[in-house]
Amino acid sequence: MTAVSVRVPAKVNLQLGVGPIRDDGYHDLVSVFHAVSLFDEVTAAPAGRLEVTVESAPYSRVAVDGVPTGADNLAARAALLVAARLGVEPAVALRIRKAIPVAGGMAGGSADAAAALVACARLWDDRDDPALTRDDLLDLASDLGSDVPFALLGGTAIGVGRGERLTPALARGVFHWVFATADGGLSTPAVYAECDRIRAADSRPGTRPQVSEDLMAALATGDAKNLGAALVNDLQPAALKLRPSLRRTLAAGRDLGAIGALVSGSGPTCAFLASNDEHAAELAADLDGAGVAETIVRASGPVPGATVV
Repeated sequence: MTAVSVRVPAKVNLQLGVGPIRDDGYHDLVSVFHAVSLFDEVTAAPAGRLEVTVESAPYSRVAVDGVPTGADNLAARAALLVAARLGVEPAVALRIRKAIPVAGGMAGGSADAAAALVACARLWDDRDDPALTRDDLLDLASDLGSDVPFALLGGTAIGVGRGERLTPALARGVFHWVFATADGGLSTPAVYAECDRIRAADSRPGTRPQVSEDLMAALATGDAKNLGAALVNDLQPAALKLRPSLRRTLAAGRDLGAIGALVSGSGPTCAFLASNDEHAAELAADLDGAGVAETIVRASGPVPGATVV
């Protein structure tokens, strides 16, 4: 096999409930993940050694200057894990073409890692009965990061623990989104640290989060209006504290008719829910004209996870 290409989606957290910090430094989370039609593509090809190149997808304006191309790239780490499990040399060239915002709270790096897991497993073991099963890849994914398993799974799912223990969720119909990206990213560890600082200052250590019944009911019935009302992100106050300009972006989206608005994950991308595809097109045009974001992109969900193309 000469090369394998895998397409992998971005995610938005419909609910991100953050509990108190644990002894291991992580937080107990309840995250309702939702995969949307904004894709990175990772191609794995034989090479003399492990190499990583990163570029913007042809239709995208994503800035990739800050994405690492060495062993600290999460996709490179994924390739090393697959090679170690299969007992082969990690001699592969990974070409990452990005349309998911970098450090934007949409799990672009985690998505690339999931795609690299699938691509390298297929490249190095193309038997009819492969050595690495889907469950094996999910185990490797959980070693790489909390969001990587969901990028393999896709669709809509509830994540608990660090977010890596997943249960597929029932979601009827298609939901239409508009995403407003910011100039520059936000560090996920910094946002969590700010969340802890805010809670400590308010003497609120946080409680164990629970899945929102209203949100799950809206997903199960395909009710976009009720879903918009149930969107929640416990990291949003911290993201707004670190990037106050996001308040203006969120306010603009609501004023322009979004039926739901929140910071995506640790930010700084803002996600706006529209009632249908036509509404999403109008909202995207209006937000673009308002000048409250670096770029405006539309997407829909749920969509499948990492898929060979």
